[in-house]
Amino acid sequence: MDMIKIFKLIFKDILKNKTTLVFLVVLAVMSWVSFSMEDDVNKGLITIMNEILFIVPLMSILFSTIYLHNCRECIVLLLGHPIRRATIWNGIYAGVASSLCLAYLLGAGIPILVYSFNMAGLLMIFMGLCITLVFVSLAFLICSFVSDKSKGIGLALVLWLFLALIYDGIILFILFQFSDYPIDHFMIGTLMLNPIDLARLQMLIKLDVSAIMGYAGAAFKELVGKKAGIIVSFLVLVLWVVLPYLWSVRLFRKKDL
Repeated sequence: MDMIKIFKLIFKDILKNKTTLVFLVVLAVMSWVSFSMEDDVNKGLITIMNEILFIVPLMSILFSTIYLHNCRECIVLLLGHPIRRATIWNGIYAGVASSLCLAYLLGAGIPILVYSFNMAGLLMIFMGLCITLVFVSLAFLICSFVSDKSKGIGLALVLWLFLALIYDGIILFILFQFSDYPIDHFMIGTLMLNPIDLARLQMLIKLDVSAIMGYAGAAFKELVGKKAGIIVSFLVLVLWVVLPYLWSVRLFRKKDL
């Protein structure tokens, strides 16, 4: 059994899961309603962006963590076959990530394309896919560290809560405390440490909404420029996908199941 067969097995299994269907429906309802309630397409995109950056990371990391722990017996069974551990892990990751990305594309991607078939709309779709992959990678890293299901779920929720809410509060506190000092470069560095902020920054730079970009976002745009800012933030997002996953693969190879 190779990686493709494992991918197909996981992908088909997740498609039967009603949780992904609920995720798809929730995204679809929010997206269609957001566009319908706003006269300006850009305002609709900003509304959907805030909804996506709250729900998609939560669903991606929580569902992936729970699913990995639930298919522990399947993983042990696969390890009994002459298959490399990295191949098994890659196949499972591909199946989980693809199913969540498909749910996102069908739920949020279709209304975005209908109302905003332009570079801003395409960037929004791409941003959501990147965030999905980032938090699936983080979930795999968590599961490679923690074998207990309840601890894994708890850690996933804490990580999502920190990146989605607490992190920005800490940055605002630092900004107010050191507002009299030249901390432009420091604030830009803090953006790199949060994939949600990076994804938000990409969209706001594209829409040129400087009023709500925040101090760090405005500084980032000023220092590296509009196009360069999107490219740099995208490259860092790619690192957020790749590095946690590669770390999880390394841990899984050595893990005693």
